[in-house]
Amino acid sequence: MFAMQFYEKIGVDSTVSVEILSISIMMIAGFLMTRITKRLKLPNVTAYIISGILIGPYCIDLIPQSIVTGTSFLPDIALAFIAFGTGEFFRLSTLKKNGLRVVLITLCEAFLATILVFLLCHIVLGLSLPFSVVLAALAAATAPASTMMTIRQLHAKGPFVDTLLQVVALDDIVGLLAYSMSIAIATATITQGGCDIKSTLLPLLWNVLALLIGGGFGALTAIFMKTRHSTDNRLIITVTMLFFFCGICALMETSPLLGCMAMGTVYINITDDERLFRQIGYFNPPILMLFFVRSGVSFNLGALFNRSDSIGGYPLILIGVGYFLVRIIGKYGGAVLGSRLVGADKKIRRYLGLALIPQAGVAIGLAELGARTLGGEPGVALQTIILASSVLYELIGPVSAKSALYFSGSYGTDEEETMTESTQTIKTGTTVDALIAQIKKIQQDLAEEAENNLLDEKVFSEEAELFYEDFAKEEPREKKHKKDKDSRRSAKKDKKAR
Repeated sequence: MFAMQFYEKIGVDSTVSVEILSISIMMIAGFLMTRITKRLKLPNVTAYIISGILIGPYCIDLIPQSIVTGTSFLPDIALAFIAFGTGEFFRLSTLKKNGLRVVLITLCEAFLATILVFLLCHIVLGLSLPFSVVLAALAAATAPASTMMTIRQLHAKGPFVDTLLQVVALDDIVGLLAYSMSIAIATATITQGGCDIKSTLLPLLWNVLALLIGGGFGALTAIFMKTRHSTDNRLIITVTMLFFFCGICALMETSPLLGCMAMGTVYINITDDERLFRQIGYFNPPILMLFFVRSGVSFNLGALFNRSDSIGGYPLILIGVGYFLVRIIGKYGGAVLGSRLVGADKKIRRYLGLALIPQAGVAIGLAELGARTLGGEPGVALQTIILASSVLYELIGPVSAKSALYFSGSYGTDEEETMTESTQTIKTGTTVDALIAQIKKIQQDLAEEAENNLLDEKVFSEEAELFYEDFAKEEPREKKHKKDKDSRRSAKKDKKAR
């Protein structure tokens, strides 16, 4: 293996040194690649996967296989952080506004994509049933991180954005449930030669149990947070709860995604504490980076051009391209169908499907779990197709999401309306009032932009205020202690004087 020979040549023979250096190389490679993708206006996920491919065994080969095997827990941890952050968008107040409408839209676009991919794989290409059902189930998931990043960059808002965020979050729930059923069918087919109701429903019951336990962990976290803690302790408590829950899910042999989403949902509805989610957002980038880079290292580049007889005999690149195109058709067509059924706004009908194209984190994590279950060639094929298609989705996903937000009027419209109103006012003769209104509008936009761009400073300022409040409470005690000390000193002096 070239990786171990490389470390031996530079005089590194300690196992611990190899592990630490390998992780460092993964993080450095991921960071350096983002410098390139940033100029191309591509998301960081693309950079991480590509950098992992470059330092992996099919290119430079700098990462030993033992590191990949030893970090097999990373998909579970990464999914936990992604799911917990998604739970923030399930506020009951927001869900009540859309409710059933969002659920129906989500079911239509998720299931149509799943059905079309299954028909392509099993009926058209004749691929094996276990592989087909698992790959079809993964088609339901989207990339909440990519969509949220685009929304934040553009400061988009409005009914379209609210609907989009809820659909994206619900997508992952539907995707997980579909994955649970598909992996049960696949396992029963492989081990028993067929599936029955018991083998299919049992994993669903485990996921329901994980959902309930996750909600309990969210309530427990809210109780712990009632006592005022420093930023460090808030992070320690939350990360500990997430890790502990992931361990329970590993014992149950189920994904932590649904339970962690329930944990975040229960916590935000009990406490309305958005600051914790921002703090977690500042903490998890290195973990997510390692997860995506590791996925790239695991990517079997040569398998793309090979025929896998165990799943059907077609080259994986052909299956991957078919999956890529058919999923887009299913997502867009399902969004249109669902929007029509609930009587949604015309802009939602036309453009929601465009914003649902990205696919990365959740699908990659579930593919890793699915690869463990399927094993052998089917597992490698599943992971290879999802990783390859995720790179393509992340190349076109942000562009399509930005186009959807623009054409739906979710950003860029306020300024245009203000300019139009100002122009009309100038034509009617009240130039000074128009200029004043325009200046106020510009000042407001600048203030909003500054607020969005300086979230770090806001968090630190809040912590400083909390510290100041604690200090102010303790200050009278210090003054009293000093006063008592001074009075004792004066009493001693009087005694000596006597």
